[in-house]
Amino acid sequence: MLFLLAAFRLAAQKARVFKIHTVAFYNVENLFDSINDPAKFDEASPIMALKYNRGHVYKKKVQNMSKVIAEIGAVRSKNPPIIIGLAEIENRQVLEDLANDPALKNYDYGIAHFNSPDIRGIDVALLYQKAFFVAQHISKHTLKIYDDSNSKRIYTRDQLLVSGKLDGEMIHVIVNHWPSRRGGVVKSQPKRLAAARLNKRIIDSLQAINPYAKIFSMGDFNDNPTNGSLTNILKAKRNKADVSLKGIYNPMAALFRKGLGTNAFRDSWSLFDQILITKPLLENDYSSFRFYKAGIFNPTYLTTKKGRYKGYPFRSFANSEFTNGYSDHFPVYVHIIKALE
Repeated sequence: MLFLLAAFRLAAQKARVFKIHTVAFYNVENLFDSINDPAKFDEASPIMALKYNRGHVYKKKVQNMSKVIAEIGAVRSKNPPIIIGLAEIENRQVLEDLANDPALKNYDYGIAHFNSPDIRGIDVALLYQKAFFVAQHISKHTLKIYDDSNSKRIYTRDQLLVSGKLDGEMIHVIVNHWPSRRGGVVKSQPKRLAAARLNKRIIDSLQAINPYAKIFSMGDFNDNPTNGSLTNILKAKRNKADVSLKGIYNPMAALFRKGLGTNAFRDSWSLFDQILITKPLLENDYSSFRFYKAGIFNPTYLTTKKGRYKGYPFRSFANSEFTNGYSDHFPVYVHIIKALE
């Protein structure tokens, strides 16, 4: 009898028609324009290091990024991401150029962005399709960290919080780009632990207002799902059953356990690019949006085809030249679903 009841419920679930959206994140590898900004250290960017054709290279870089964004998760959702966080962008102008590229223009993306104090002049941002998502509150949260050797402040990326209605349902998105591993994993770890604590404070503040807040925290964390910043401070869980009401689920942890990654270095894969979600997105309630699946977008054209780095992400710049590639990171995404009435 119980078997028949379970079979009936499964059949009823399959008979439903679901709306599927893609929520994504992409580190676009130095999406800088070709104009020198005296207020930034942008002359160190790969595009500024080029001797010729900077304008042409910039346009091609934008085209390549927009092509990728248009395809992330689209096989299943039949639409580019309704929300996508971005890292390593220089300013609002490059975001406008990206959103107005022919591959994306018809989707009418809105932009959430602040200039950050990062020494290299790189920021995080959020693009969202205005037909589906209405941004109601946008804020930046500054990460203050200091050099242990001289107590001087290290200027890095802000964390971006965007809250709004997705098809009428309130959600919150935090976009991160945590401090790198430059100088070594152990030496740089305190910086990422500080970034994790800031991220936790943002999440806690949202949950203090509403314990059932639906939150996505996405970004290039420069740490893997198994590192302490994710497991000890954010307490992100690999198994859904272990996630408490105000807890966090990391769907990328299972992918990492399978040996998958989004960036590679010295023949070792890392999964620094992740999308974390809070418990209410796991509830078995199909009348509102819930998590369906997670993935890494890594079609063949995004991988290097030959040489020492065969199989690595096909990056845009190498040996002070433009490769006509894409990024040194693969994008990541989650699908969320909701039953149509």
